[in-house]
Amino acid sequence: MADQHAHPTTSSCCCESHVENLTDSHNPETNRWKLFLPSIIALILLLSALSYDHFIANNWFENEILLAWYVLAYAIVGFPVLKDAWRSIRKGDVFSEFFLMGIATLGAFYIGQYLEAVAVMLFYSVGEAFQNLAVSRAKTNIQTLLDQRPDQVTTLVNGKQIITKAAEVGIGTILQLKSGEKLALDGELISERASFDTAALTGESKPNTKFRGQEVLAGMINLNAPSQVRVGKAYTDSKLSKILELVQHATTQKAPTELFIRKFAKIYTPIVVFLALGIWLLPYFFVDNYVFETWLYRALVFLVLSCPCALVISIPLGYFGGIGAASRHGILCKGSNFLDVLANVDHVVMDKTGTMTEGIFQVQQVSMHDSFDKTRMLDFVNALESYSSHPIASAIKNYVGDQISDIKLDQVEEIAGQGLRAFFEGKELLVGNFKLMDRFEVSYDMDPKSLVYTTIAIAFDGKFAGHITIADRIKHSAADTIRKLSAMNIKTTMLSGDKSSVVEAVANDLKIDAAHGELLPEDKVRHFEAIKRTGATVAFVGDGLNDAPVVALSDVGIAMGGLGSDATVETADVIIQDDNPYKIPIAIQIGKKTRQIVWQNIALAFFVKAMVLILGAGGLASMWEAVFADVGVALLAILNAIRIQRGDFL
Repeated sequence: MADQHAHPTTSSCCCESHVENLTDSHNPETNRWKLFLPSIIALILLLSALSYDHFIANNWFENEILLAWYVLAYAIVGFPVLKDAWRSIRKGDVFSEFFLMGIATLGAFYIGQYLEAVAVMLFYSVGEAFQNLAVSRAKTNIQTLLDQRPDQVTTLVNGKQIITKAAEVGIGTILQLKSGEKLALDGELISERASFDTAALTGESKPNTKFRGQEVLAGMINLNAPSQVRVGKAYTDSKLSKILELVQHATTQKAPTELFIRKFAKIYTPIVVFLALGIWLLPYFFVDNYVFETWLYRALVFLVLSCPCALVISIPLGYFGGIGAASRHGILCKGSNFLDVLANVDHVVMDKTGTMTEGIFQVQQVSMHDSFDKTRMLDFVNALESYSSHPIASAIKNYVGDQISDIKLDQVEEIAGQGLRAFFEGKELLVGNFKLMDRFEVSYDMDPKSLVYTTIAIAFDGKFAGHITIADRIKHSAADTIRKLSAMNIKTTMLSGDKSSVVEAVANDLKIDAAHGELLPEDKVRHFEAIKRTGATVAFVGDGLNDAPVVALSDVGIAMGGLGSDATVETADVIIQDDNPYKIPIAIQIGKKTRQIVWQNIALAFFVKAMVLILGAGGLASMWEAVFADVGVALLAILNAIRIQRGDFL
């Protein structure tokens, strides 16, 4: 376990360093007791000292022995704080929270206020323990969701099985995956077929059957017979590793509120130190009956009150709690600044395929001209679509099968937003939408608008051969998603490269406000820029490679990250791990709740601080009021922040 008090870097973030530097524990339950152990021991010593001093008649427990007893209780909880104060001073950061707590409590010892000195440090220690506990729970939410990778794998070398560390496995290595074993690296299945539990990546509970040559990802669990996988990416480059790394660094992306509090505390803390000196020394020149100890006590009370602990702890903790709550719901947020943006979203723009629909296409009808051999043309289409990772390619493969071994295509190229082009024995093969037919001046004897379903047009040797209609299923939670967004007064727009008739049909079924189909990637950008010019705070949700430019342009980009494009996942600011669109309004709700709790904490801290600071400067507040205003308010703020993690946003 790391030191309870993390090494501070600036006066404005000494408390916040706990939020960012707390390490994970191998045994959370044991570690929770360790967090509170120093406070418990100090409390027992303090209560026993009070009992001997006030309730038990004795002659020996006084003077030096009484002082030593209180010093021991103080040292258990105060030494880590004094140590961090010294480290801060050595780094040039004098006015840290640790320094303020140190001089205030040591000053209380100097004037004989032993009980109050120990109590201040004890309550401060309890506040730190609660803070670390809250951070630990948030990190556990993230870690449990993401870290699905085993540390060791079984590799095949010259026919022998060798246990190897997953991080040391090279690309091209063959892995032997046992039944029930979890895959540690991304790769390609080289066994004939295998069933996998993909719930860790997609949230889909039913088994997913993979065939030879298909991609399998780290985190998938082999459900049936032993299988073999050829590693395609290094351990650190797998999709799961990249997402884990992105979320673990989420706290480096600060929300504007956090940045403001940092700057505020950096200016505020030195000012109150000099004000405390003024409260102690200036009355000597203006007050007739000046008493050194009285004014020193008032200055010490003022110092304890001045600690910006409640603000500096609770605000980043509130945002970290929001990130943790999002992770608990399968939503990975790359920074607290994006929680703020989510809270302000008033327009959600989304892709269709893979976002609002399943992305699982099925061939509905094959229509081929009599002059073309239907079986042969389907083999051509299947061979060409094998070069694509689009869901439509999978649908055609499932319909046709794997009979493509005798077809050798040349000069294969993908034309963005239109389809694929290749040559077979010098003759041109085109497979895509009707824009592709128009581009290469292939005439066709039908009206594409008359077909509602997604249509794949086919041309061979400059002649239109026919078409295949393919349908996609709307996700079961898509309608509830749009209903929820509408109830939150958030406008919705769908942008898709699919046929306009298909896009309009889906939009009408879901009651989406606006929809545009047959869009190339640059068309999506143009439509999106027009929406942004209205002044709305816009979120874009997508999963495909062609969505990455629009995700980058959005105020907050949301990626369907279970099996979405790596480029989109890396570009996005928020990743929905299980591809469930209903997580979109949940993410927005978490952003709003986080902002609400953060501002509640700010208002509470400022109000109580201001009131008790005035009372303390006038001598109307004791160290006990100071303890409540500092540590007590910090505890309340921490408990308030914890509410985010326990909230149910479904």
